[in-house]
Amino acid sequence: MNKLNFKKIYDNLPKNRVNVDIFEEIDSTNDEAKRRNINSEFDIIIAEEQFKGRGRRGNKWYSPNSQNIYMTLCTENLISFEPTSLITGVICKNSIKNVNSAVNVSLKWPNDILYKNKKVGGILVEKEHYENKIKTIIGIGINLSLKNKKSWWGDLSEFNLQDQRNDLIIEIINNLIKAFDEKDNDWKEEWLNSCMHINQKIEIYDDKRKKNAIFVGIDDLGNALIETDNGIEVYKSGQISIKGIY
Repeated sequence: MNKLNFKKIYDNLPKNRVNVDIFEEIDSTNDEAKRRNINSEFDIIIAEEQFKGRGRRGNKWYSPNSQNIYMTLCTENLISFEPTSLITGVICKNSIKNVNSAVNVSLKWPNDILYKNKKVGGILVEKEHYENKIKTIIGIGINLSLKNKKSWWGDLSEFNLQDQRNDLIIEIINNLIKAFDEKDNDWKEEWLNSCMHINQKIEIYDDKRKKNAIFVGIDDLGNALIETDNGIEVYKSGQISIKGIY
């Protein structure tokens, strides 16, 4: 099994800016980020396995020890990038492509990574407010090799990316730090080009009520623009769930 390699990961990151911790097993890398005091500009938490991995709306994220990516970057850096979830999705897509040019994943609003209409990854962004500080927590899960998949889950095992897992982690982290450093992120057009349901019929769920709609795009804040019988409606992340995609 290709284990996480602390030395390789740490040696290929800006050492004066990061703290890296790798766990064999943990409840959740995001929960660990919430518990700790930040020891550097960017704290990186990576695990071989999570036994309480979670996604948006408290959904469980299946996280077995099978050479996948479960990691969190947390920071108190005031220079943040918004919309964090969408930009992180673009970063993950490009990072995967940089490591293996044969892989072409797509994105689903606001935080899913898809391959062949199956969910292979997800992003969970959380913010903690304490002592006049804001802790930004960016959790990333990517299925590189996943057994016992449910019908809507997928992985990237056909590309043997588990053999390049350390390289992919390095690529994602460095690109996330770069996004924090750059004041202007030209992300919107790239996200739209990567979204697999632009101008497609979808189902949206708002407080368990189902609506048939068309996803027509996003605004500059990353909010969804949804066409319903009432015209174009704007939804923030967390207000609705989009289904009918996979």
